[in-house]
Amino acid sequence: MTTTDTTFTQKFQDAARRHESLLCVGLDPDPTKIPAGVSTRDFLFGLVDATHDTVCAYKPNIAFFEPDLGEGINLLRDLIAYVQRHEVPVLLDAKRGDVGHTAEAYARAIYDSLGADAVTLNGYLGRDSLEPFLRRPDRMAFLLCRTSNPGAVDIQDLEVNGNPLYEHVAYLANEWNEH
Repeated sequence: MTTTDTTFTQKFQDAARRHESLLCVGLDPDPTKIPAGVSTRDFLFGLVDATHDTVCAYKPNIAFFEPDLGEGINLLRDLIAYVQRHEVPVLLDAKRGDVGHTAEAYARAIYDSLGADAVTLNGYLGRDSLEPFLRRPDRMAFLLCRTSNPGAVDIQDLEVNGNPLYEHVAYLANEWNEH
């Protein structure tokens, strides 16, 4: 299996069935939590080595790779490729959401340059901000509806037609789902 011969859904289902697991491992390499003397690369690749036969997906958070820009992004690209060699899909936690041409650049970076199978998106800018991601039938987009941070209530719980806004976003996500 390679990153181009099957869809995210197929890869996810295959890994879940093969490993009898619905476990998705988050890869958030917070430098304050990595043991002293262990490189971020060794820490992450070691986690994958220890868990790849028990999971259905990995979810690296791009925010922990971006501060080092070139080096961090290269590490993320290498990590994604390493995970995929184990026939496990990668859901990149990026929470992107922006206007047309910027969203197009994000989609190319995430899907083409980094090679992620799926991505988390912020849909609060509307469908056009998601379109560059949605038009890729081999990939998957996960839309944020209700987040776990305390401040989420400030916006996401606002009422729209008698229901919380996050429920309306979930409804729209279902409407926009074409794959």
